[in-house]
Amino acid sequence: MSVYGSIFRVSTFGESHGIGVGCIVDGVPPGLKLTEEDVQPQLTRRRPGQSSLTTQRQEGDVVSILSGTENGVTLGTPVAMIVRNQDQRKFDYANTSSIPRPGHADYTYQVKYGIKASSGGGRASARETIGRVAAGGIAEKWLREQYGTSIVTWVSAVGHVRLPEDVAKRLETTPPTRDEIDSSGALLQLEDGRFVDVYGNVYEGSSGEPTGEKQGRQMPEDCAKVKETKIHTRCPHAPSAAIMAARIQQLRAAGDSTGGILTTVVRGCPVGLGEPCFDKVEAELAKAMMSLPATKGFEVGTGFEGVKMTGSQHNDLFAGKDADSSLLYTRTNNAGGTLGGITSGQDIVFRVAIKPVSSISLEQETASFDGVVEKLVVKGRHDPCVLSRASPLVESMTAIVLCDLAMRQRARVGPTPLQSLQSNSHR
Repeated sequence: MSVYGSIFRVSTFGESHGIGVGCIVDGVPPGLKLTEEDVQPQLTRRRPGQSSLTTQRQEGDVVSILSGTENGVTLGTPVAMIVRNQDQRKFDYANTSSIPRPGHADYTYQVKYGIKASSGGGRASARETIGRVAAGGIAEKWLREQYGTSIVTWVSAVGHVRLPEDVAKRLETTPPTRDEIDSSGALLQLEDGRFVDVYGNVYEGSSGEPTGEKQGRQMPEDCAKVKETKIHTRCPHAPSAAIMAARIQQLRAAGDSTGGILTTVVRGCPVGLGEPCFDKVEAELAKAMMSLPATKGFEVGTGFEGVKMTGSQHNDLFAGKDADSSLLYTRTNNAGGTLGGITSGQDIVFRVAIKPVSSISLEQETASFDGVVEKLVVKGRHDPCVLSRASPLVESMTAIVLCDLAMRQRARVGPTPLQSLQSNSHR
């Protein structure tokens, strides 16, 4: 269904090449200051056409709040938001009316409903996630104001290119801010194809390997004036970002695609969220992440690597009480911020695996709906890798899950405030 949540309930609507996409959010508390400016930043981070690493579909993705607020304050009634589509190209999908695209939902939608959207995947398109990101903007603001909660997601792998292990561990322990992710993960591509990071270091355009050169200048705001292209990787480690960018561009030139891994850290999440046995916090997060397009894996804490450890190595031993909140804390966080399906107050750490983009421009031998083997070339403007645009999707769904669980817990305990670990002195 197109509805998520028990108290903070989100419904999304719209097709990828229809009039528009959006959401209706019920359960938003009254009195919350809310305008489009609170929602727009994440929509801007996920919008297409950001750089040569993403689809060149040109959409401003400007949100409008239709209901639920007055004079910039929520009324407690449903908040409706819409983003109107501007750059539809339905003719790009003419040859998919008789041939289902490999890796897409064309076939399963046709079999399930007896009809499918004629262009762009309809509800199965990643454009549906605009409604989630808009709703996530409300959830994030409420969590931040109530508990000081912060949610950050970055690209930790693209294909075989992964962050060095020591860097990955450092980032999970001391996560960067979104601004740091966006700035340190941004590259300039010079006219000769080489990359320059925010520190001025130069990398080969074909491999992303460092050249040892240094540009010695700031990254300009207006790259067009210096005939350079700004690329967003959202990998907060410049050397890895350059290699990732080079690999993605190689695949784009070849008409192919790749996937990768997103890492998320939530700080300041209150203790006690999660509803065992079936609505455990990691179960709700897993459901939310796996409902996003192209996701194929989810792990929390040490995840699959944890099976290599013994119990004595994996157990997070309690080490004392937090000075500010008097809550117990642990010196390690192998569990990833949950115990028994309930938030422990430690940072929530999880990773999401994203498959290679299904829409590729290579000719593929597949079969039509009639079962006849034919050759198909998928037209249109598609991402060779969606990772750089997917961070806001994961952050928004995380916020929606935690907001709903926090409201469920508050309904149980009444006026008793939910606590979170505030001190970082023991981390």
